[in-house]
Amino acid sequence: MSVFTAPRPAPPRLRPGATLLVVCAAIVLVPISATGASLALPGVSDTLHTGLSAAQWVVNSFFLTFASFMAITGSLADLTGRRRMFAGGVALFAGAMFIAAVAPDVWVLIAARALAGAGAAATTTGGSALLAQAFPGERRTRAFAVFGTSIGLGLAFGPVVSGVLITSLGGWRMFFLAAALVLLPVLAATPLLTESRDHHGAPADRAGALTFTLGLSLFVVAMVEGPNLGWGSPLVVGALVLFAVLIVSFGVIEKRAAYPMIDVSLLANPRFAAICAMPILLAFSFVALLIVLPPYFSAVDGYSAERAGLLLILLTGPTLVVPVIVARSAAQVSQRALLITTMVLVAVGSAWLTVLRPGLAIGVLAGPMLTIGIGFGISLAIMDGAAVSSVEPSRAGMAAGVFNTARLTGEAVAIAAVGAVLAAVTQSHLAGTVGVSSAAPATARLLQGDMNGALGVLGSPDLRAAAGASYTAAMHVAFWALAALMALGAVAVGMLTGRPVPPAPAVPAADLGEAAGAARALAADRCAG
Repeated sequence: MSVFTAPRPAPPRLRPGATLLVVCAAIVLVPISATGASLALPGVSDTLHTGLSAAQWVVNSFFLTFASFMAITGSLADLTGRRRMFAGGVALFAGAMFIAAVAPDVWVLIAARALAGAGAAATTTGGSALLAQAFPGERRTRAFAVFGTSIGLGLAFGPVVSGVLITSLGGWRMFFLAAALVLLPVLAATPLLTESRDHHGAPADRAGALTFTLGLSLFVVAMVEGPNLGWGSPLVVGALVLFAVLIVSFGVIEKRAAYPMIDVSLLANPRFAAICAMPILLAFSFVALLIVLPPYFSAVDGYSAERAGLLLILLTGPTLVVPVIVARSAAQVSQRALLITTMVLVAVGSAWLTVLRPGLAIGVLAGPMLTIGIGFGISLAIMDGAAVSSVEPSRAGMAAGVFNTARLTGEAVAIAAVGAVLAAVTQSHLAGTVGVSSAAPATARLLQGDMNGALGVLGSPDLRAAAGASYTAAMHVAFWALAALMALGAVAVGMLTGRPVPPAPAVPAADLGEAAGAARALAADRCAG
C-alpha cells in the first residue's frame, strides 16, 4: 500500500446555465419575501398579539437591513469570494425564514426578518457577481435579462403566492417556512459553483457603511415610533437628531475616503441627481402601496390574504410586461420624455386611487392601480441605463452603486413614512369619534388588518363604519400627498434632465471592469421593487 495519498479530485463545477438557474431560484424569493409579509400581518397580529409599531417592524426590518447591507456585501463579495458571499447569504436567508416560521413572539420574528434582509442582500450581490463572472461578453446581457425576469416574476406574482400560502396552506408560518424549504436545494448546490474574487479590489468602506446603516435605522425608528410615542417624545426627537448627525458624518467620511461607498460628488451632476431621486419618489407610490394596501383590504373589506394578493396583481402585473414593450420602442422616444411620463402616470394613478372606499368594486380600482403599475414598469425599463449614461464610463460602477443605494434607501424610508402618515391620520379621525384613549389601540388593530380587534377595543360593533371611514380618510390623505409629490417630481425631473447628454467617449480597456461592476449593481437593485 502506497504511503502517498492520491490528491482528492476537485468537485465538479456547474456550467454557466446551471449557475444561472441556481442564482435565479434564490433571487425570485427576495421580492416575494419582501412584500409578502404585509399579507401575513393580520395572522401575525392575531397569533402574537402585536402592537402597531411591532407589526410595522415585521415589514420594515427586512427592508432596512436589505438596503443597509447591499453596498457592503457587494464590496465584500469581490474581496472574500463571490460564491462564499452567495452561499452565506442563502444560508442566512433560509435560516432566518425558518426562525420566522417558528417564532414564539413578535420580537423573535422581527429579528428573523432583519436577518433575512441581510441574507437577501448578500444573496443578491453575491449572485449577480457570480453571473458577471460566469457569462462573458454578450452572454452576460442575456444572463442578466433572465436574472431581471426572475425578479419581475417574484414581484408580479409574489402577492398571489404569499396569499395562497397564508390563506389556504397553513397560515403566516407556512409562508416563511415555504421560503426556507425552497432555499435548501439552492444551498445544497452552492459548493458546485465556481469561486472567484478580485485580489486587487478596493477595501470595503466600513466607516461609511456603519454611519449610513445607523443613520437610516434611526430615521426608520423615528417614523415607526412617532405615531405611537408622540413626535415630541425624547426617543423620537433623539433618533431624528442622531440621524441628522450621522448623515452629515457620512457625507464627510465619503468625501475623504479613498474608496467611498458612495461618491457624493456624483450628485453635483443635475441629471444624475434627478434620476437618483426618481426611485426614492417612486418607492412612495409603488413599494409602499404593496405594503399598506393589503391590511386595508383585510380590515375594511374583510378580504383574505389570498384575495388581497390577487388584487395586487393589478399593481404588479404591468411590471412584467411594460419594461419589455418600452425597451423595444425606446429608440423612438427620448429618455427624458419617458422619465417624465413615468412620474406623470404615477401621479395620476395616486390621485385616482382616492376613489378607494369600503365595499368598492374591484373594477373601479383597476384603473388607478394599472396606471401606477404601468408608470412604474416604464421606470424599470429606462432608469438603470439613464443613471449610468448620465456619467462618464469610468465612473459607471460607482454611479450604479449610488443609484442602487438611493433606490433601496427610498423603499425603507417610504414604507416607514407612509405608515406613519396612516397611523397619525387614522388615529386623529378616530379620536374625534371615540375619544383619544381608545383611538390609539384601535388604530393599531386597524392598520394590522384586524377590524374585529379594533371593534373589540372600541367596545361596539356599531362603530365599524366609523373605523372604516377613519382608515379610508387616512388613505386618501396619503394618496393626495403622493400625487403631489409625484407631480412636483415630474416637474423637477423635466427641468434637471433637460440638458442634452454629451456623447460618451470610448471606454478604455482599464474601465471594462468598472462597466462589469455597473452591470452587477444594476441587476442587483431590482430585487425589492
